[in-house]
Amino acid sequence: MKNVLFAIVTFLVAGISAYSQNYEKVDAIVKEYPNSFSGIDKFAERVNKDFTREDEKARAIFTWIATNIKYDLAAYGVNEKPVAYSFKTQEEKAAKQKQFKDELAAKTLKSKKGVCQGYSTLYLQVAEKAGLEAVIITGTAKSHPAHIGKQPGASDHAWNAVKIGGEWKLIDATWGAGTATGNPPKFTFRFNDKYFFSDPNVFFLNHFPDDKKWLLTDKTEKDFADLPLYYGNYLMGGYEFLNPTLGTFTNTKSNVVPFKIKNLKPTDKVAYVFSKNNTFKVIEPVVKGDVGEFEVILDNNSNGTLTIYINEKSVASYRINRA
Repeated sequence: MKNVLFAIVTFLVAGISAYSQNYEKVDAIVKEYPNSFSGIDKFAERVNKDFTREDEKARAIFTWIATNIKYDLAAYGVNEKPVAYSFKTQEEKAAKQKQFKDELAAKTLKSKKGVCQGYSTLYLQVAEKAGLEAVIITGTAKSHPAHIGKQPGASDHAWNAVKIGGEWKLIDATWGAGTATGNPPKFTFRFNDKYFFSDPNVFFLNHFPDDKKWLLTDKTEKDFADLPLYYGNYLMGGYEFLNPTLGTFTNTKSNVVPFKIKNLKPTDKVAYVFSKNNTFKVIEPVVKGDVGEFEVILDNNSNGTLTIYINEKSVASYRINRA
């Protein structure tokens, strides 16, 4: 969907309570899969042939989709439109909804491209065929600096939850696949397995479901609005910004913003840029243990958006208001 194009979204670390493990073996097996399947059943059969554990099946499906389905830039904005159909009974409604999902999943698998609806529907269909219980979740994505300070609004994204050992786990195969950047935008595959089995408090950093039961945490709309914008590189780097925790601050005279970042290494190169002047300033944090600290000074040119870069990759953005 439209906002997903800006998504180099992020959260902190992936968490799995019942099945905390490394999935390198699963990923290696999936790497040997064909780059296309003739149908949903064939895909699910291959997964069931190679894996018996619920979490490994869930991982295999995620990995294949995220490394083989390309984000369809030409279709974004088109597939966001609601699907209209008439029905006389609830049974007829359910049948038409199922038909729509079947057709969308099959189309996504055959064409090997789609938007978030396609990714999430394909994941659902294969997971169910593989014997897993899964759902599609719709909601709001925090994926662009303009979203900082805004509460969840109209649905603009879709993702999944899958039940593992009786516990629901959150998954976003769309953002696990890669990013769309540039002008005009171009999709680039960049596998990010931190979108698999994410801790709910981490997933919340960029996802707010329409049905709040799928938060799987006690966060609120205001909490979501107050957050900075975290990018995918923040997630992949395993960073944790201990300060500042709010996404908006006011530019006053001699205003200094202290930053404190956990898991920052002495060899990491840190810089920041303000959207108003677009000039990068390289800084040298003081790193003690696994925590790095530095300050950003706000002046007359420090309005708009402040973006922090680590190793030449954007990790977080903040909105700066005038005093």
